[in-house]
Amino acid sequence: MRVIITGGGTGGHIYPAIAIADEIRAKYNEAEILFIGTEKGLEKTLVPQSGYDIRFITVTGFNRKNLLKNIKVLKDLNRGMKEAKEIIKEFKPDIVIGTGGYVCGPVVKTASGLGIRTFIHEQNASPGLTNKLLEKHAEKVFIGFEDARVHFKKQDKIIFSGNPVRKEFFETDRSESRAKLSLKDDDFVIISFGGSQGAVRINEVMTETVETLSQIDDISVFFVTGTGYYDKTINKLKDKNVALNTNVHILPYVDNMAEYLAACDLVISRAGALTVAEIVVCGKPSILIPSPNVTGNHQFFNAKAIADRGGAMIIEEKDLSTESLIKTILKMKNDNRASIEMAAESKKTIKNRAAEIIYNDITNIMYSK
Repeated sequence: MRVIITGGGTGGHIYPAIAIADEIRAKYNEAEILFIGTEKGLEKTLVPQSGYDIRFITVTGFNRKNLLKNIKVLKDLNRGMKEAKEIIKEFKPDIVIGTGGYVCGPVVKTASGLGIRTFIHEQNASPGLTNKLLEKHAEKVFIGFEDARVHFKKQDKIIFSGNPVRKEFFETDRSESRAKLSLKDDDFVIISFGGSQGAVRINEVMTETVETLSQIDDISVFFVTGTGYYDKTINKLKDKNVALNTNVHILPYVDNMAEYLAACDLVISRAGALTVAEIVVCGKPSILIPSPNVTGNHQFFNAKAIADRGGAMIIEEKDLSTESLIKTILKMKNDNRASIEMAAESKKTIKNRAAEIIYNDITNIMYSK
């Protein structure tokens, strides 16, 4: 089996692609897998780190603020399609799988035009423009949230798979993770993060919040600021005389998120599709604060898909304050039954074995025709 996987820009598109590749390789050791991305996206680093080859094409995203700049976008698209065609003809894939991001457009469309079987995966509850345009070129459309189904025209193409999550999120253990992180078994443990780059408003409110939480002995907080905000946050907390590295831990970045999620009792985060998938796979209650600065407000719909089923709480950024956050945290800490129920509902909301579902469906389709 020869497979091209394309997806890029952010980790939300790349990590699901890697999870699918890992599943293919685990089930079919002789599979040859090639990624196609752009040199500007995180895939340039993340894909080789995961042990896969990657080729690059020229393509840029549509500029909604300055329409004149889209003249270059169209030129890049034309160039990217030619480059994609050369790579596809050289590699001769049996299938092409797209996981989102503007790089998918020229790759999936070109592959479909060459008669190659193509599949796409949409992570968000409210699909992006690229995947909605690619629907007609794909044999099947896998969706991460059931709520995404209504946004596609060809319902017979839709397969609810859930979002592919890396295997370590299934393998971590609460007690072992707490031991590694030097946490007491009966502490109420919180992890807060705003993505790899951090989130200004979440950081501002969390800086005030940990000042209060640091005074509660049986609460431990891991506050992940993002690398660009780490020094500023540390200095602010020192000015407030907050004792660090006792029950308050400030981190610039976490690369073993599975371990921290396994150890925690409550997650405070943005609502990117992959983040939400990792949280619910681990069965954790969460306070989701959707970014208001994303296309189509898709993070809000990701959060809503979980909250509507009782697996999370939403605080929109416009409503976020130190008081509202502390109140919600203490409510979860003091109501163990509500916390347990939310954890159970969280785990029900998204299918756990998404990569396996995608692999099985694709191979069944391939070998049944």
